[in-house]
Amino acid sequence: MSFSAFPQASLSHTLAPLGWDDAWAAEFTPYAEQGLVPGRVVRVDRGQCDVLTADGIVRADTAFVTPHDPLRVICTGDWAAVETAGNPRYVKAYLPRRTAFVRSTSSQRSEGQILAANVDHAIIAVSLAVELDLGRIERFLALAWESGAQPLIVLTKADLVPDPVTLGHLVQDVETTAPGVQVLTVSSHTGEGTDVLGAIVADGTSVLLGVSGAGKSTLANALLGTDVMEVQATRDVDGKGRHTTTTRNLLVLPGGGVLIDTPGLRGVGLFDAEAGVGQVFSEIEDYAAQCRFHDCAHEAEPGCAVLAALESGDLPERRLESYRKLLRENQRIVAKTDARLRSEIRRDWRLKSAEGRANYSAKRGNRV
Repeated sequence: MSFSAFPQASLSHTLAPLGWDDAWAAEFTPYAEQGLVPGRVVRVDRGQCDVLTADGIVRADTAFVTPHDPLRVICTGDWAAVETAGNPRYVKAYLPRRTAFVRSTSSQRSEGQILAANVDHAIIAVSLAVELDLGRIERFLALAWESGAQPLIVLTKADLVPDPVTLGHLVQDVETTAPGVQVLTVSSHTGEGTDVLGAIVADGTSVLLGVSGAGKSTLANALLGTDVMEVQATRDVDGKGRHTTTTRNLLVLPGGGVLIDTPGLRGVGLFDAEAGVGQVFSEIEDYAAQCRFHDCAHEAEPGCAVLAALESGDLPERRLESYRKLLRENQRIVAKTDARLRSEIRRDWRLKSAEGRANYSAKRGNRV
């Protein structure tokens, strides 16, 4: 069935639960004129993808949307233009993305990997069954802010922390780590917090992120109201589990909204996420704006407001070290793909080396 077979009002009504709106319809106009059908990508797998259209699921070949640039390949959450006539069927194009969640791969080429597209909420699932890794949370937050989505931290398995005082301290630690981000405690076992989370995800598209064992699949089942996603037990020794979800899947929630479930992420590498890092450490950026020198490195410069906040105790040392670490990591990733920045870094290295040699020579001269 072709796009022209659906009246515009009927099509909008049919695709609205998937996030279709007037702006998407306007973007799709040129493809509609070619007789292509709009649909949202539910799953991508080995050169093919499942696309949910107004006429149901279409299995289509992705040969036309697999460029050499890994950030431009079609992804779960994309709005696709599908050619439904013939066999095989093809995705001919996808609409420009509003947001995209990207991380760096483990490849030595430092390529980016797109995990989900057109996301409104980035839900970072963190298990309370194991010790909190605040540094990892900051990494997820940096990628989430960089994507253009609104982050939300969900602390799962809250029933395993029966002491309310302890639970309160854990929540406070995460809130300090995530300024401007809502932190929600949830227990899929008792149902605590799932109604609040359901109300949040009912508005738009959400992507569910976290490491293996964080309880993402259990959380997805709670939002779906049925056991759709397979759940596996975690190890008692470290709270880790095997990958229950092996592909990225787009799920339509009964209470409204769309959820993209992702496999557990072993690595959370930054990919050109300087703005995201700045958002995560917004209090440090605010202090930095008060430094005497605009290019202050916050190492030993006079008039450094960041170091002053560190000395007064207003800024925890762990936060500053994490900020520095993520900025350095991001700079290395960017430098591998940006020749100009790579040249600037090498120039700084040469200047520092020359300064170090000069200081060393001066010291030796003083001894003589």
